Amino acid sequence: RNEPMRSDSVVPAVVWRATLNSMDFANSTHLDGERLARLLRDGMQGWPVGAVTVRVRYSRGADFSGTCFYADRRIFINLGSHLRYPYDMASNLGKVQAVGRRWFRPTYLLRLHNPYELVVFIFMHELYHLLVKLSRRNTRQKESMCDRFAARFVVDRFGARVIDDGGADVPRELWEFQDLDGFVAAA
Repeated sequence: RNEPMRSDSVVPAVVWRATLNSMDFANSTHLDGERLARLLRDGMQGWPVGAVTVRVRYSRGADFSGTCFYADRRIFINLGSHLRYPYDMASNLGKVQAVGRRWFRPTYLLRLHNPYELVVFIFMHELYHLLVKLSRRNTRQKESMCDRFAARFVVDRFGARVIDDGGADVPRELWEFQDLDGFVAAA
């Protein structure tokens, strides 16, 4: 469903805006705004979300954060200016495991090479929240699904790695085990 366009296909931006989505984009960080906007539009490709407003800015101290306001389809991405790359981001990718009455989720890290990958991850995470809402699904307790959706994109697009605490690669089937596209197919 969210397949990349072939490199030999050319779709004018005006046609793309009219048929699928549009994005009101602003960037107040040192990152190249045109590159960021292109990467985020690539992430939206194939998902019928309509007009989206995206703001990328520096955080006030946190490593990163993101917020999606459903009513007016606004996504805010806050990026820590103090971060160094590669950046190992703790995530909710692992499947919950039960031991007796207790449960835990293994911590997997997503190794991101640069701030562009982090911004795209945050955007894709927030985009999935929006897709869940547009699909008329319950929006509560979807953080792990949003992380998996975003991780899938940055792993496939940029070659980011999912690793465990010891730095070993985590097999994909341990973190990509849900039909995320099917869950939001009604969007």
